[in-house]
Amino acid sequence: MNTPQIPSKGARDVHQAPRKPAFTPPPGAVDAHCHVFGPSVKFPYSSSRKYTPYDAPAEKLFALRDHLGFEKNVLVQASCHGTNNDAMVDCLKKAGDNARGVAIVSPDISDEELRALDEVGVRGVRFNFLKRLVDPTPKSVYLTIAKRVAKMGWHCVVYFEADEIDELEAFLTQIPTLVVIDHMACPDVALTAEHPQFEKFIKLMSDNPNFWVKVSCPERLSITGPPYEDVVPFARTLVEHFPSRVLWGTDWPHPNMKTHTPDDGELVDRIPHIARTASLQHKLLVENPMKLYWPGHKVEA
Repeated sequence: MNTPQIPSKGARDVHQAPRKPAFTPPPGAVDAHCHVFGPSVKFPYSSSRKYTPYDAPAEKLFALRDHLGFEKNVLVQASCHGTNNDAMVDCLKKAGDNARGVAIVSPDISDEELRALDEVGVRGVRFNFLKRLVDPTPKSVYLTIAKRVAKMGWHCVVYFEADEIDELEAFLTQIPTLVVIDHMACPDVALTAEHPQFEKFIKLMSDNPNFWVKVSCPERLSITGPPYEDVVPFARTLVEHFPSRVLWGTDWPHPNMKTHTPDDGELVDRIPHIARTASLQHKLLVENPMKLYWPGHKVEA
């Protein structure tokens, strides 16, 4: 039997009583960025991980999904499980057609293993450039993986910070798939949404129509803390500039947060502040994620 792995110092447990949000998501809404962790006795964490989260299994995710008023989830493999996607695959099997996945894979993964991931609902791979979370991987390795998954119709999710745009732009534009950028490219919100740093990201999005972005993780980006008003201008700008290329997610269970435990009900209540019309909310929560992860499914307006 595997021994449960103790969460790293500073890690916080999942919120035990998230409030019922005042905002009601439209029918068919998708939480397009969340995770499952463990349970570690069944799905051990990677030996090379930079942090150990609290267990957050599928059953807790499904309960939160229903509580918040969502119908579907997109599960994103996080670095603490490394390239072992078993916990996510287990969740995808339990969810059936109500979930899709984004995996982390090694460059030597076999075609058979990729097909098996595809069969359970994986539709993308994630490349992580945050040094505090992962050891560096050569861009050439990521491009080799991207070329392989492009043949399967998958996309690539890329996690980086805004001050790395100049370094990564050439790499990003070489990816032969649709590219989804995590968490608004992690802007420095102290610089404001009118600062050249964020304007550079807006230009990157404008110049590359195959780039999408997640307007997620205000709890990580905020300086002022809940209700994260300082992050609203950044997310709102992206939603209004690129209404058909934005996604939203809770980032539950908020791994490696050291300042506070976010209330997911409060995060949901930020949605009408960043997507200010019913039309924008429907695109953000229903039309866009369905187009990307459930293509061919009819979406009710």
